[in-house]
Amino acid sequence: MSSAKQAAERACRDWELPEPQLIRAGMSSLYAAGDVAVRVVSGVESASRVLWLAHALTERGVRVAQHVRPPLIVDGFTAFGLERLSEVGRVDWRTVGEMVRRVHDWPTAEVTPHHAVPNAGEFPWWQAEPVMAEVDDLLDHVARRGLQEAIGHHGGWRGRTAPLVLCHGDVHPGNVLQTDGGPVLLDWDLLCLAPAAWDHAPLLTWEHRWGGEAGMYQQFAAGYGTDLRDDPLAQSLAVMRNVAATLMRLRAGRDDPAAAEEARRRLAYWRNESQAPQWRAM
Repeated sequence: MSSAKQAAERACRDWELPEPQLIRAGMSSLYAAGDVAVRVVSGVESASRVLWLAHALTERGVRVAQHVRPPLIVDGFTAFGLERLSEVGRVDWRTVGEMVRRVHDWPTAEVTPHHAVPNAGEFPWWQAEPVMAEVDDLLDHVARRGLQEAIGHHGGWRGRTAPLVLCHGDVHPGNVLQTDGGPVLLDWDLLCLAPAAWDHAPLLTWEHRWGGEAGMYQQFAAGYGTDLRDDPLAQSLAVMRNVAATLMRLRAGRDDPAAAEEARRRLAYWRNESQAPQWRAM
């Protein structure tokens, strides 16, 4: 049993909740326990800043999941008890765009005394060349060349001058839930400083590469107030995000057959195969 699961079980006992059921695992683990969602993160220093961020975002008109249980530290993990939200239909992407704009307009100096805000370009999975070298034995010649060409054309995005703003860091359908009260932005683990295009980039390719809803980016851009489909930096970030997504699946696939299968699906795109399948978010 994972330590995260043990922390979730301990939290549920202390909070007198049902046995936790895993919803998803990633940088953090999320469990369902009755009408509470139990989120478990590694580390014991995040509780106060997570609570502060949720309150501050709500004050700015950004809908986030509300905390309904006091955080609990268990063996090096922190468990948070959040309201368990119910999905009611299609996401209102225009409102999501409006909320992301509020985040981008938030002065960073108001946030950094309370919450860490790393530079997005320093995230390890965005270091394409080292990760490419790590998974090189898993690549065939054609796929390797396709990835290298993408990195060659778009990997220099860090050298372009663009104002840095506060970003959610991972805006895509898996982190948005439509509720009766409107869309809620989930998973703020990747809060960061980055060009505004950082939060646009995932949605630029989601419809065609990931099977997303038609017109979702256009709705998002209308709410945000700026359309970056023709912006070179946004285009490069969109490509490099997909490069990173592919390389991370390759790496995970060494130990996870499901990840290995998804990596094979993604490599078909980099080989420029005419019938390359759409990708699956994991």
